[in-house]
Amino acid sequence: MTRPKFSTRYLPFAVAPAVALLCGSLVATAVEKTGASPAEIVAETAAAGDAAGHNAKIPFVHLADAVTTAEGIAKTLTILGTEIHPGSYQRLSWTATELFEGVPVSAPILVVNGKLSGPTLCLTAAIHGDELNGIEMVRRVMHNLDPEKLSGAVVGVPIVNLLGFRRGSRYLPDRRDLNRFFPGNPTGSSASRIAHSFFTEIVVHCDALIDLHTGSFERANLPQLRADLRNPDVVTLTQGFGATVILHSEPAEGTLRFAATAAGIPSVTLEAGGPSELELAEVKHGVKGIETLLNTLGMVKKIRLWGEAEPIYYRSIWVRANRGGILLADVTLGSSVRQGDLLGTITDPINNASTKLYSPYSGRIIGMARNQVVMPGFAVFHVGIQSDEAPAEFTDIDATGLEPEGETDDYVDGMSE
Repeated sequence: MTRPKFSTRYLPFAVAPAVALLCGSLVATAVEKTGASPAEIVAETAAAGDAAGHNAKIPFVHLADAVTTAEGIAKTLTILGTEIHPGSYQRLSWTATELFEGVPVSAPILVVNGKLSGPTLCLTAAIHGDELNGIEMVRRVMHNLDPEKLSGAVVGVPIVNLLGFRRGSRYLPDRRDLNRFFPGNPTGSSASRIAHSFFTEIVVHCDALIDLHTGSFERANLPQLRADLRNPDVVTLTQGFGATVILHSEPAEGTLRFAATAAGIPSVTLEAGGPSELELAEVKHGVKGIETLLNTLGMVKKIRLWGEAEPIYYRSIWVRANRGGILLADVTLGSSVRQGDLLGTITDPINNASTKLYSPYSGRIIGMARNQVVMPGFAVFHVGIQSDEAPAEFTDIDATGLEPEGETDDYVDGMSE
C-alpha cells in the first residue's frame, strides 16, 4: 500500500509569492563537522536497523507531490525497538548517555500512532534545557490526540536536552550547545554522541519535524516560524500554521533543522517567548499553530480557521547596543516600526549619559531583549524588514550596528535556535 503523505490543497494565499518564487531545488546535503553527510549517516543507520530487525527509513517523497486523503490502515511503527500499533499511544524511553557514576540518563518519548495511514510528524522541545514553553506545547498537543481519529503518527519529545533541563541551563554539562552538533557522530564528543543517538534513533523515523524554541539570555521572540523558504517542502509546512509570522532563515550547520532537512525530512523552527519561565500566551499560540497544521495536513479532521495570515519577512536585522548601560525599551514584541522610530534608550547609571537606538528599517519587532544591563555589541532588537514582495535574491544587509540574520557564528549570542 502506498503511504499517503502531506497535502498542499489548503494553503494560505499569503505564502503564494514564496511558492512561486522559491520552489527551487532542495538545498544540497552539506558535509557536517563529522566528515560524513546527514544522508550518509541516515543510510548507515537504516542498514544497521535492517540488520537488527528494525524498520528502515521509508524513502522520502516530496510533500508537494503527496496527499493524505487515503483512508487506509496505518502501519505499525518501530521506534527504539518498540512496536507502536495503529490506534495506540506509547511512552518510550530514550537513553543517549549516562552520568559519571554510570547511571543512564533517559528521556521520555511520546508516540501516538493513528488508526489511519498518514505521515509521521515529530515535535521536539528543550534542545536547550532552559526553554520551557515548548515542553508544555508538546504535552498539550500529544495528550489531546485521539489515536482512533488520527491519520498518521505524531512523535513528541518534550525534553531533548534532559541534562541541561535538570540544571536549568541552555547547554549540556560540558557547556556545549547540543543544537550545533546534529546529525552527530557516534565516536565524537559527548554532545555529538547524544545528537547522533537522537537523530538516528528518533528523527529518521519521521517525515517532517517541528523544533520548538524560545529566545535566550533574557531575550524573547514573537511567535514565529524560522524556515528556509528556498525549499518547497519546507514552504508547505509553513503554510499550515495559521496566523503565525514567518521569517526566512537559512539554518546554521549543526542545528537539528539543518540536519533533518538535509536528510530529506523538511523541518521548521517555531520560536515563541523567552527562556526560564512558562508563558501561557506563547504556549497557547504554539499549540494552536501545531493543531492547525495537523488539520491542514489532513492528519486530524477538525475545521480550524485561524485569523488572517501573518506577513512573511524575507530579511531581518538585529540592532545592537553601541554602548554599555541599562536598557529601557520603548517598543514591545510585535510592534510595527518605521525607519527612524525610537526603539529604546541605554542609560549610564553612573553619569546619567544616554544613547538612543533607532530602527534603520520599517518593519516589525519580532524579537527583543528584556530590560537589563547590556554591553556594547549586545543584540537588543530584532526587526523583521517590511517588504511588499519577495526579493529576487536573498541578499544580506551590511550596516553598522546591524546583524543580518544568517550571517553570524555558531552561537549567535543565543538569540535563536
